[in-house]
Amino acid sequence: MAIAYREWREGDDLALLEIWGGPETVQAGQFRGTLSPSGNSPWRRCIVAEDVVDGVAIPVAAAVVHEASLHPERLWAYVEVARDHRRAGLGSTLLTMLRHEAAQAPSGVSRLRCKVEPGTPGAAFAEAAGLAPIQRSRLVVVDPAPLKLPVFGDGSESAATDQVEDLATGSVELSDVVGRYYTAVHGWDSPGELSVAAVQRLFLDDLSGAHGAIVLRAPKASAFGHGIAASRKGRLEGFAISYAQGIPGADGGADAGAASATEPTEVFLGHEPKLGADEAKAAVRDLLALIAYQHPVMLELDDAMTALRTVVEPLLESGKAHVQGSETLVVSDPA
Repeated sequence: MAIAYREWREGDDLALLEIWGGPETVQAGQFRGTLSPSGNSPWRRCIVAEDVVDGVAIPVAAAVVHEASLHPERLWAYVEVARDHRRAGLGSTLLTMLRHEAAQAPSGVSRLRCKVEPGTPGAAFAEAAGLAPIQRSRLVVVDPAPLKLPVFGDGSESAATDQVEDLATGSVELSDVVGRYYTAVHGWDSPGELSVAAVQRLFLDDLSGAHGAIVLRAPKASAFGHGIAASRKGRLEGFAISYAQGIPGADGGADAGAASATEPTEVFLGHEPKLGADEAKAAVRDLLALIAYQHPVMLELDDAMTALRTVVEPLLESGKAHVQGSETLVVSDPA
C-alpha cells in the first residue's frame, strides 16, 4: 500500500463517498459537511490520503481542522478512514498532520475537540489519541402529559396569564436570558462573548428555525414597590423556544406550524441563570409540564444542564421519556 497525502480538492467528497458509503454515526454525517478546501477566512485545513495502486490515486481518508466563531477556545477536528484501510496508521498520521497545522492557527488556539458516539471505532480512536470526554449530550423525547400541570398564584386564569406569556422571538429581554443561559451551561467549553445580535442569529431568528417562544415569569411586582402604582411584569424565569414545529402557547393553542400529535417538536428549554437550584428546577419543570401537556417534545440534554437534568432524568427512569438515538460525547485534548 502506497499512501500519498495532499490538500482537499473539489470533487473529493464524491470520490470519498463511493469508498466510505453512508456515515457510520450521526456525528460522522455532521462532520463530513466540514470537509472542504483549505482557507483562511474562516481558517481551515483539510487533508486527503490517497492509496496509489498501479499509478492510480484513489482517495481513501480525509481529515479537517478548523476554527469556530462559537466556542473559540478549541479547534474542531475530524478524521475518517475507509473501513478496509483502518488499523494501518492512516488515521494517526492524519491526526499528527492536523496537529501540525493546528499549531499554526492564527488564533493561537491548538487544542482539538470532536464529537463521537460511545462504543464506536471513532470513540476508540479518540481515546487512543488522548482525547477525553468533557461533556455528554442526549436527545430526549418527552411523552405528552409527563408532569402535573402547575397552578399559578390563586389558580385563576388571570394569574396564569400574568406568569405564562407568548413572547416574540425578537424580544431583547428573551435574547438576554437565552444568551446568558447558554453561556452558563457551557462553562466547560466557553462560547465567548454573545451579543444580542449573535443570540438572535443562533437561536431566535427565522434562519435558526425558531418558530415561537413562551416564557415563565415570576409573579407581578409593583412598579414602585408600594402597591400604589400599576403592576409591572415579573422577571423572566424560564423560556421554551420551538423549532420547525409549534409548541402550545400561553393561550392553550399552538403557534404557527403546529406539530402533529405523534411527531415531537424540538424545543430549547432553559432558565434565568441567576436563579437558585430549586427555583431553576421549578421554572423548567413548570414549562415542561405546559409545553408537553398535549404533544411530545424533544430536548437536547447536556449533563451540564443541571436543572433540566433533575427534571428529565426521573421521566427517563419512569418511562415517560426516552433517549432518541445514541449519546454524543464531546472529546477534547487535555487543558
